Amino acid sequence: MKRICVGIMAHVDAGKTTLSEGLLYTGGSIRQMGRVDNKDAFLDTYALEKERGITIFAKQAVIHGEGVDITLLDTPGHVDFSAEMERTLQVLDAAILVISAADGIQGHTLTLWNLLNRYQVPVFIFINKMDQEGSDKGALLNLCKEKLSSECVDFTTQNTTEFYDSVATSDEELLNDFLETGMVEQDKITRAVMNRKLFPCLFGSALRYTGVKEFLEVLTNYIQIPEYGKDFGAKVFKITRDDAGNRLTHLKVTGGSLKVRTSIQEEKINQIRIYSGTKYETVNEAEAGTVCAVTGLSEIRPGQGHGNEEDSMLPVLEPVLTYRILLPDDCKPAVFLPKLRLLEEEEPQLHIVWDEQLQEIQVLLMGEVQIEILKQLIWDRFAIAVSFDSGSIVYKETISDTVEGVGHFEPLRHYAEVHLLLEPLERGSGLVLETDCSEDLLNRNWQRLILTHLEEKEHKGVLTGAPITDMRITLVNGRAHVKHTEGGDFRQATYRAVRQGLMQAESVLLEPFYEFRLELPRGAVGRAMTDLEQMNGTFCLTEEGNEETAVLTGTAPVSCLRGYTTQVAAFTKGTGHLSCSYCGYGTCHNAEEVLKETQYDPVEDISNTPDSVFCSHGAGMVVPWYEVFQYMHVENRNGEGGQNKQEELRLLHRPQSSAQSLSYIDVEEIDRILNRTFYANRKEEPIAHKGISANRKKGTSTVAASTTVYKPVAQKEKYLLVDGYNVIFAWKELKELAEINIDGARGKLQDILCNYQAIRHDNVILVFDAYKITGHGTEYSDYHNIHLVYTKEAETADQYIEHFAHENGRKYDVTVVTSDGLEQIIIRGQGCRLISSREFETEVEDALQELRTEYLSKMPGEATKNYLLEGMSTEERKKMMRHLEDKEYE
Repeated sequence: MKRICVGIMAHVDAGKTTLSEGLLYTGGSIRQMGRVDNKDAFLDTYALEKERGITIFAKQAVIHGEGVDITLLDTPGHVDFSAEMERTLQVLDAAILVISAADGIQGHTLTLWNLLNRYQVPVFIFINKMDQEGSDKGALLNLCKEKLSSECVDFTTQNTTEFYDSVATSDEELLNDFLETGMVEQDKITRAVMNRKLFPCLFGSALRYTGVKEFLEVLTNYIQIPEYGKDFGAKVFKITRDDAGNRLTHLKVTGGSLKVRTSIQEEKINQIRIYSGTKYETVNEAEAGTVCAVTGLSEIRPGQGHGNEEDSMLPVLEPVLTYRILLPDDCKPAVFLPKLRLLEEEEPQLHIVWDEQLQEIQVLLMGEVQIEILKQLIWDRFAIAVSFDSGSIVYKETISDTVEGVGHFEPLRHYAEVHLLLEPLERGSGLVLETDCSEDLLNRNWQRLILTHLEEKEHKGVLTGAPITDMRITLVNGRAHVKHTEGGDFRQATYRAVRQGLMQAESVLLEPFYEFRLELPRGAVGRAMTDLEQMNGTFCLTEEGNEETAVLTGTAPVSCLRGYTTQVAAFTKGTGHLSCSYCGYGTCHNAEEVLKETQYDPVEDISNTPDSVFCSHGAGMVVPWYEVFQYMHVENRNGEGGQNKQEELRLLHRPQSSAQSLSYIDVEEIDRILNRTFYANRKEEPIAHKGISANRKKGTSTVAASTTVYKPVAQKEKYLLVDGYNVIFAWKELKELAEINIDGARGKLQDILCNYQAIRHDNVILVFDAYKITGHGTEYSDYHNIHLVYTKEAETADQYIEHFAHENGRKYDVTVVTSDGLEQIIIRGQGCRLISSREFETEVEDALQELRTEYLSKMPGEATKNYLLEGMSTEERKKMMRHLEDKEYE
């Protein structure tokens, strides 16, 4: 059996669902045509779709023809659900574009046409609602030729001289055949259609069931069955869940065949389903060309290609609005987040964002209709009533000049330096990553690793912290060390190089724009033009109107057009109509206002720092981004050491004093970074650090001493954060116990810290990792006089402690116990104290000894009496007390 996959798409209210009903009825898949008005359409299966009369989720149905099965994919027409529609384009053999004769070619229709062109999908056009008064077939065909393609041809006149004449003008080969024989063979017309040289147009009324049968005949006669290879290939385009909660991976087999129990990414397929509406049949094997849903795959994502199939292109249509999800008081955001991640799997256009600093959930959406749908989905799935704030615009950032960013990461026994060239590109180009670095300077494997690090993260701009776009980032230089360089070193150097380059560049704030089409009475044109000018829009008065109606088309910022639909309805008394479609990003019209409101400080964004880490003469330091050129080890691309740029940046960002310009790390600390044996001095008296002076000129060997003084501060409430597993595996006794029973090691550490808290009276918080537990939320509890924290899924103890330090490091006297070097660098930047796990063991021993001594001194009796521990040495006393504690614990 031959199989083809056809998608049907249209602007909202063009009659797409009604045409789908007609095609299914004609093909014998359904016995009676349903209607949107009657809420019984075969493919509108979801309650909200029936209620609103719109298609929200793409669904499939199968039309069984003579020798061919047509899989029909019905896609959403509303602009808010465009991402759902776009995901299906990459599995289509052809598309049906429905145009309303009454509305003509809308802005969203043009968006669909451009997307079909981008994905090179052959198109069959059905002009619907021809039964309405005033519908002119000739005028509509000319409109298609003008707005879409000059190769739109009326296929209702097949086998006529006029038809062959129109077809022949699309291709030289067809023209020669027509001139020689007076006709064109059907096979050659089919090839022209499949190569997008011809676009068949047919006319009718889906509601009246006129022209539907003829359209299906043209579709089956002039569509070509793809040739598939023997090797397996599949493209995933959608994730859903059935009524039983089973995860369904929707895919198209593009080569070979797919069988039950086949493994994809080390996961076995349990079931293969062929859906038609809500019903499905199971098969043991799906041949090439089959669109099916499989169970058993938990890690596959939409857009992935498997076998000989490549991953899909990134979607063109993207959310332009971000909303904060407001939860009920008894629902914690961190606990609810994993549930939303399930919805995000099914609807990737949701773009769920977790703001760790604010502890809130944000969601990126296309529009307000999608909000209402999402509310209902959350209620139906999780029985939680959520609301949303008023929303804000999703901004992006780019640059207007070319700069070279440098990132250096060199704690002791680690080394990496990266030089990246950042260049601006045209709007809509996205990020282009390249390498132009000789392998004599940097090994190919390191270069590939750097490009991987550039791809793995959404890099933030320095104006508002918005994602960067429309620039080329080229690796131009770098350096590794034969012994000391590890993969993680290049990650740090790469991230810092991007940020250091952005800090130098002239950044530009971008905002999303809508392309609009405004139909309104001619008497309201003046008001509309005034409004659009105030919205910073560009527009023109088209010739599409008539004596009573005018049509304005143009572009305007999304932020300005929000809510304008309501205004149009008001001043036109309901006769005006505004349709908008996303058309990309442009320069922000009110950048200064946005920057003032955002108040983003790129230097304070510790997780996206532009500074670098250097090490010299056994002393390490954090070098501010504007002084990196003075210390870098590799020359710039132009062969210079960057001295001119260095002086320019120093004038713009001169620190208050040389002692404040660098953050120094003493010899003992840098010797332990990333080796988990890091010692941090906890004393408050002044500590002298040796290092390279900020005033040293490049090329000289002068080394000056810089002193950082820690002044006494007012007494603050004290907190002690302990990285539980880090301590357990650093203390010999606990480590040995953990090898036998990890629960026992945790319990003993808790008892030890209870005793310690009774002596020191700090607020002790013991943090354990629980990030591998699926669906686990952050768990808080008390154990006697200390606090216990088990982290949520996907959050390590390091991340929890870093977040706590960021939130409270300046307000309280916070000490962190850990030997994790990277964590310590971050903690120090928050003003917290540090103590290594091994040093803390000595501190605990001393505290417990104080407790024992104090207890003995308060025992009643005469001084002449002898007690068990009297006369013992300190070491013997420690051994006995440890032995007694072990016995007590057992």
